[in-house]
Amino acid sequence: MLLQSYLALQWLVPYGRWAQRRYGDVFTMKIVPLGRVVAIADPTLIREVLTGPAEIFHAGDSNRRFLQPVLGSRGVLVLDEDEHMATRKRLLPPFHGDAIRRYEQVIAEETEKRIERWPVGAPIRMARETRAITLEVIMRTVFGAGDTPQLAELRKALGTITHVTFIRSLWYVAPILGLVPPWRGYARAIRRANELLSELIATRRADPHLEDRDDVLSLLIRGGESDEAWLRDQVMNLLAAGHETTTTGLAWAMELLARHPDIRAKARASDDAYLDAVIQETLRIRPVIPGATRKLREPVTIGRYRFPAGVTLLPMASSVHMDPRVYDEPELFKPERFLRERPGTYTWFPFGGGRRRCIGASFAQTEMRVALRTILDRTDWKPAGKRPERQRNFHITLVPARGARVVRTR
Repeated sequence: MLLQSYLALQWLVPYGRWAQRRYGDVFTMKIVPLGRVVAIADPTLIREVLTGPAEIFHAGDSNRRFLQPVLGSRGVLVLDEDEHMATRKRLLPPFHGDAIRRYEQVIAEETEKRIERWPVGAPIRMARETRAITLEVIMRTVFGAGDTPQLAELRKALGTITHVTFIRSLWYVAPILGLVPPWRGYARAIRRANELLSELIATRRADPHLEDRDDVLSLLIRGGESDEAWLRDQVMNLLAAGHETTTTGLAWAMELLARHPDIRAKARASDDAYLDAVIQETLRIRPVIPGATRKLREPVTIGRYRFPAGVTLLPMASSVHMDPRVYDEPELFKPERFLRERPGTYTWFPFGGGRRRCIGASFAQTEMRVALRTILDRTDWKPAGKRPERQRNFHITLVPARGARVVRTR
C-alpha cells in the first residue's frame, strides 16, 4: 500500500500506463488516504461512472480528504447531491456566456503586464509566469478592479497554499502535523487566508456602491447570501481551483508550442478556431488533472464489473487521452485532429464530466486562448532544454517537471 500510494501520488501517469498495460483497462490500487481505488480507462465504462446517479456516485466524498483542509467543508468541490447542485447553480452564472467575454480584456491586460518582465535570450520558467497571470485574473474576477493591503496579503498566502508538495500533503492525512514545522507555516497560511477573506467580505457588504459592482463576490452578496462561512468557502474554492489548473494548462501549452515551431507559426497566423484546437490538444496530451474520482455510496454494476460500496472509482483521463484505440498517433501533438471533429465527451475530459464538470471549464479555455493570442502577438520563444518535460504530480495536478522552461527569442 505504501509503495502504491507513493507511485500514485507522485508518478500517477507512468504508473497508471504501466498498470493498464499489465492488467487491462480496469485495475485496483490501494492508496492512502483513499483506500481501495479502481482505475478505469475504458470510455464506455467511464460514461457510466460520470453519468451515474448523484446519490450513489459521490465526487465530493472522494475530494474531501485532499481538498477540505484547504477549501473548507462547504466549498462546491467537496459537496454532494442536492447541496452540491444548489451551490453550483449559485456559482455558475459568472463563468458562462456573455459573462466570460467581459473578462477577455482583463486577461489580455494581465498577460501584457507580465510579458513586459520577460527578458530576451534568457531561460524563463513559464509555470511561474502563467501562475502570476492567472492569479491576477481570478483575483480581478472574484474581487473586481482595485487593490488593498488585504488583497496583497491574500496573494502571498495563496502562493503558499497552492504550492502543495508531497511532504505538505501529509498534513491532510495527519492534521496533528500542523503543530510542527514545516506544516505549521502551511496551516498558518490557510488560517490567515480565511481571516483575510472574512475581512474582505465584511468590507464588501458595507460598500455603498455594491449594486454597481459586477465581480463574483459582489454578485453573491447581492444574491442575498448572509452566511459568511459559506461565502468564504466558495471564494476560496474559486481562488485556489480557479487559477492553479489554468496555470498548468497554459504552461504546458507554452512548453509544447516551443517544441513545435510549425504549429506555433500556424497558431500565430490562424484564427481562434485553430488556437482552440491547440488548447484542446494540449489538454489531451498533457491533462492537468489525471482523472475524476467518484466514491460509491452503494454497490453498483458497471459493464461486467461489480463494485462494492466504499470503493473510489477513478476514470483516467491521462490513460484514455493517450490510448491508440481512441486517438491516432496519440503521442504526437496534432491540433488538427480537433479541427476535424469535436472532442468526445468521454474520450476527452480534462475538466471532469457529467454534472460534476468543472464550472470554470469555459472560462479556463477562454483564458488560455486570450493569453496565448496575446503572447503569440508580442513574442516568440524556443525550448530551454533538449528533452520534452515530463509530467510530475503536484498535489492533484500534473505539472511540467522543470517548470516549462523556455527562452524568449523576441
